Amino acid sequence: MIENSKKNISDISLFFVAVVWGGGFVIIKDTLSTVTPMLLIALRFIIASVLMYMILHKKIGKISKNDIKKGGIVGIVLYLAFATQTYGLQFTTASKQGFLTAVYVAIVPFLYWILYKKRPDIKVFVGSFLTIIGIGLISLHGSLEINIGDSLTLICALFFAMHIISIEYFAKDMDVYKLAFIQIAVAAVFSTVSALLTEPFTLELTNRAWYSIIFLAVFSTFGCFTVQTIAQKYTSSSHASILMSLESVFAAIFGIILLNEVMTPLMIFGSGLIFIAILIIELDIKEVYKKKSKTTIDKKYVN
Repeated sequence: MIENSKKNISDISLFFVAVVWGGGFVIIKDTLSTVTPMLLIALRFIIASVLMYMILHKKIGKISKNDIKKGGIVGIVLYLAFATQTYGLQFTTASKQGFLTAVYVAIVPFLYWILYKKRPDIKVFVGSFLTIIGIGLISLHGSLEINIGDSLTLICALFFAMHIISIEYFAKDMDVYKLAFIQIAVAAVFSTVSALLTEPFTLELTNRAWYSIIFLAVFSTFGCFTVQTIAQKYTSSSHASILMSLESVFAAIFGIILLNEVMTPLMIFGSGLIFIAILIIELDIKEVYKKKSKTTIDKKYVN
């Protein structure tokens, strides 16, 4: 019962992570008009790591070399995911990148298979396939021609899948608060170095830009990555990837509310497919069938 309760809380937490990340998509889209990509990533990770240590330093405690090694791996993968995604966006459309990035949903089960030598249930693959179709209907509005931006985005999808898998792998035997802090801090270091080497580094930004960066740092980075790291201790990587892919649905919803975008019938259908995919993965069909059969038999004997 306790394990099921923790799993349910984790699922609800990851659902809210998807909500925040969906809203963050609209904020990032607006902020990139005045802030260079790597600078935006660097500032959000710097602020998030400092804030996290200030608030959770007692829970984080002393950090060992082994902690840095494990958390560093997760942080480097996280940085690479954001870096390839950001640079790729310069050569492709946002809608196409949204679809291509979401390919991580289908990659995660295969990485899990490779790492643990254990094939996930068929329902995971079915759910992943339906999710990809759903996200495609929501996000894809152009051709499927592959250019350098698309190629970088596909690499980014691989890194996001690796990030989800790496969190699951290290969260089993490492304090989740240490893991969450180290990955964000490492990503901050690498993104800052990248920004200094590739872009004009300036802190003279508009108030609107700073408000957006602070929101991204506090909620989308500090809040979401901390929650994700803790939640993945109690749920599978494949499960987590499906739930977090709901960000595409909420990105569409917030786009309609805040950017006056239109929700087409295909987008509505795509959202429905994603929810169906989640139900397929969430529900144990065999157990439901057994309970239903048992109930039927019990009623038969009672009558």
